[in-house]
Amino acid sequence: MTEETDVKVDVEYCGSCGHKKQFLQLAEEIRKNVPNATVTGAAGRQASFEVQVNDELVYSKLQTLAFPDFAAVADMIKDVSSGKPVRKIDQQQAVDCVLL
Repeated sequence: MTEETDVKVDVEYCGSCGHKKQFLQLAEEIRKNVPNATVTGAAGRQASFEVQVNDELVYSKLQTLAFPDFAAVADMIKDVSSGKPVRKIDQQQAVDCVLL
C-alpha cells in the first residue's frame, strides 16, 4: 500500500464575481477524492480563479478566461497525494452556448 502525502491546495477567486460558489464546488470535489488534502480559498483579484497545489500554479482563469475541469484538478491532486509530481491542468469546463 502506498503512503499518501499531504497536499496543500490554495485557490484565489474573484469575490465580486461570485466565484466563491465555484471554489466551494471544487473544494468539495477535491475532498471527496483526496480526504487528506488541505483546501483553502480566499477572495482576490478581479475575474480570478487561480489554483495552486503545493505552492505551484496549476491553473489560471486570468490566463485562460475559463474555469478548470474540477474532476481533472481532483484527479491530479490524487496523483500528487500518491507521490507523483504536480502538473498543470489543461482541461476546462465545457461552456454551454445557446445561439438565439
